[in-house]
Amino acid sequence: MKAGRKRQLLTEKELPIMQLLWDNGPLYVRELVALYPEPKPHFNTLATLVRILEDKGHVGHDVINTSHRFYAITPKEDFQKKSLAALVTNFFNNSYKSAVSALADEEKISVDELREIIEYIESKNAK
Repeated sequence: MKAGRKRQLLTEKELPIMQLLWDNGPLYVRELVALYPEPKPHFNTLATLVRILEDKGHVGHDVINTSHRFYAITPKEDFQKKSLAALVTNFFNNSYKSAVSALADEEKISVDELREIIEYIESKNAK
């Protein structure tokens, strides 16, 4: 990562690339294109996005012969935490209760899942 540059959240176009790198390990751009879901972006588009991710400090590369093989530097868990926090802050007035309530209102989470979450929290607090 360049000096003084803060790691940024992923854009909508960068997320699928990181997901492929997290799921599959180091890949060449041609392999990213092959694994990318339809509609597949052009090779040059993916290459540009990978370089942007590299400039942001999320991706690194190894030179194999004359080709670059890219790999994720930033762990997926880092983005999960930052993205969830940003979502709750920006859309739920910094209230996790409001976020969970929205999931319940939209029937995206069941009563059984909520019970499992409560049991998890209670067991974690008991330690």
